[in-house]
Amino acid sequence: MNRINKIVNRIKWRESKMFMPTIVMAIFACILLYIGYSRGEGQHITGVKSALGMTVEILPLLIFAFIVASMVQVLLPQELLSKWIGTESGPRGIIIGTVAGGLAPGGPYVSLPIAAGLLRSGAGVGTMVAFLTGWSLWAIARLPMEVGIMGWRFAVIRLASTFFLPPIAGLIAQALFGNVKI
Repeated sequence: MNRINKIVNRIKWRESKMFMPTIVMAIFACILLYIGYSRGEGQHITGVKSALGMTVEILPLLIFAFIVASMVQVLLPQELLSKWIGTESGPRGIIIGTVAGGLAPGGPYVSLPIAAGLLRSGAGVGTMVAFLTGWSLWAIARLPMEVGIMGWRFAVIRLASTFFLPPIAGLIAQALFGNVKI
């Protein structure tokens, strides 16, 4: 328990990047709970039960995604990251980011912590923009479902239409914001 208290005391909540978004979401949640409560039909209880169910379902994934993101920061040598996906990696890093993003499984709960961990470890802005754009647009992991629901012709058209966008987005981000400290 003493270790947990030390960790909690080290976190400076008001200086955290998550402080304001947390406050905004708390206010928004309270407003919605009040609206659900004021209707008198028990919608606030149904909403809270649904939220708890989602939390139980997603929490393990979040925990493991944060562990992966943190371990990437600690275990990968800075020189290796700089060479392959750092700012100085140039177009090679952007292509690596694009392909890795396109192949990355899972939703934002997995990809965003990994991208944040890589960015903190020295990955280039362009590479991480390419990673997240590739993850969002290519989404190879959901391709079987897309083919099953939308058909293979649509899937090919979508992929062909978005094929060059992740590397272009990475190149633009690197050109415009490559020197920005994140």
